[in-house]
Amino acid sequence: MSVKLSSILTRLNNKYILSLAGNGIMSGVGMITSVILLRALSIHDMGIWILFFTSFLLLDTIRSGFLTVAFIKFFSGAEEERGDEIVGSTWIIAIAITAFFALLNIPAYFLGDYIENEGLSLFFTWFGIAYIASLPFFVAGCILQAKQRFDQLLILRIFNQGSFVVLLFIFIAYDNINVHTVIYSYIISNLFSSLVGIFRGWTLLGKIKYVSKTALNELYHFGKFSVGTALSASLFGTADKFIINFILGPAALAIYDTGGKLIQVVEIPLRSFIATAMPTLSSYYNKGLKQEVLLVMKKYIGMITIMLVPFILLTFIFADYIILILGGEKYVTSAAPNILRIFMIISILYPVDRFLALTLDVIHQPKINFYKVIVMLIVTIITDIIGIYLTGNVFGVVIATVFPVLTGIIISFYALNKHYERFNFIDIYVLGFKELKILLTNSLGFAK
Repeated sequence: MSVKLSSILTRLNNKYILSLAGNGIMSGVGMITSVILLRALSIHDMGIWILFFTSFLLLDTIRSGFLTVAFIKFFSGAEEERGDEIVGSTWIIAIAITAFFALLNIPAYFLGDYIENEGLSLFFTWFGIAYIASLPFFVAGCILQAKQRFDQLLILRIFNQGSFVVLLFIFIAYDNINVHTVIYSYIISNLFSSLVGIFRGWTLLGKIKYVSKTALNELYHFGKFSVGTALSASLFGTADKFIINFILGPAALAIYDTGGKLIQVVEIPLRSFIATAMPTLSSYYNKGLKQEVLLVMKKYIGMITIMLVPFILLTFIFADYIILILGGEKYVTSAAPNILRIFMIISILYPVDRFLALTLDVIHQPKINFYKVIVMLIVTIITDIIGIYLTGNVFGVVIATVFPVLTGIIISFYALNKHYERFNFIDIYVLGFKELKILLTNSLGFAK
């Protein structure tokens, strides 16, 4: 029995399972955090926090979009000397971006009191400090992902999310939970996890001395397009929330966000497999193995889509109970359950959209992704406004979500066929089913 258990544990100790488990655990912690906030804050205050958090994530996308994909692409498979140059140069660019926005926060701080919208006012007050606090945490995340050390990445994320939850409970215990104390908790948790990353040596801060002009140029020229893609992608997701907030109000935003909260669970396999696929795809591309690049892409799309189907069906059936658990009765009687159902149906398209976009980045076509996401952003804004005009409520925005996703898939598919190598979708799901079966068999010891 002990030998069999040891064999199972050995199979579980691979990058795919570790990445999936890590993202699953962190999504679970994130869901717990959401439940705490939904129940501790009023619907109005929850809307204010969502706007602050969404605005900060949009700003953070500039840094992560500029560096994450570029770092992994150039660091993966590099010789030690070359890797050191990439790490050092990444640190220099990350510090420069962070310093720019920290300095920008000085005049923005004094504008905060003159902005009527409370969410934006709090953002202008605190975004610089939050940006500085999260810098080492961000760089450590890039390095650990590129090294495929998902065990250490999980530990780092647990320190980040876990400290945030602990601080929230402390403020609740002292009956002092409000939007301001939630923001304080968020900043402190980022600072704490950054210190953990530094003291554990995961940031490789000492390699900053190996910065080179060549590496800086490579990261910059790739990042200037990938940041546009990431920022535009974040914008078309964020645009929904801004439009709802300024047209329908913070309460409508809280209901919309609660209905879409379970999308975090859909993101678990997406983030996990993207993290493991990116270095593999980059390695194949750098070796000129075109067929292998497309094969890996199709395997991941098929596997993840098939994995999502039973979860989507169960969520559709039990949406009311899920919302009750997440937010309580005040959200069950709102539009949140039906918003959840619509979001889950649309999410079946996410694996195709994400991996086509990832492959375009890997084959060094970030410019196409950049232009594509701009088109998606335009489609998002137009369809959101039309949707609100026709329905007069958040359902118009939720239904409109499908149009930018379909737009992105069509553009990416056409671009890959034109600029790389032709392929079709016919065998994707058959291939995905076979690969999922093999993965489960090898990982858990299932019989064939």
